Amino acid sequence: MHRICVNCGSSPGFDPCYMAMAQRLGQALPDRDLALVYGGADVGLMGKIADTVLEAKGIVIGVIPELLAHKVSHQKLTELHVVDSMHQRKALMFDLSDGFVALPGGFGTLEEIAELLTWAQLGLHKKPCGLINVGGYFDLLLSFLDNAVANGFMRREHREMLLVSDEPEALLDRFKSYRAPDVEKWMGGPIRP
Repeated sequence: MHRICVNCGSSPGFDPCYMAMAQRLGQALPDRDLALVYGGADVGLMGKIADTVLEAKGIVIGVIPELLAHKVSHQKLTELHVVDSMHQRKALMFDLSDGFVALPGGFGTLEEIAELLTWAQLGLHKKPCGLINVGGYFDLLLSFLDNAVANGFMRREHREMLLVSDEPEALLDRFKSYRAPDVEKWMGGPIRP
């Protein structure tokens, strides 16, 4: 494992704990010789994690669509890839990364981690995906996923593909030993929890 993609908000959030966690994850990555792949912006949690990795002399690779590049692109990254579309952005970030972490964010963060988990569920990749549940931010999402299992819309094995921790160091350590489940999405009857 060499590069971790972090999906997170372009806003700082109201509670200072979110920026503090972005900084903490930004310190944990270079401590483990892991490069950061992220959305290329210099604002919010995105800017904080990039700045923290750079301050620690780590590698930061940004990928940003052209429509946002002139507004919020970080100008001091190790590499900055400007692409034509959001679809190209996600595809390149996927190709460059060995694992995926979500910090708090909005629609974009939710969509990115959900797509990565969907691809994993379909067997399109075996890379680890995780959340850092700072301040219980993702509690309602995790309850929703548990409810999907309880109601037969998701297998328990697929739900467990989403690794969760409130400690970035612990999550990154779990990534090292992660093994994707070998379970098909579909089965001959209703899915059982």
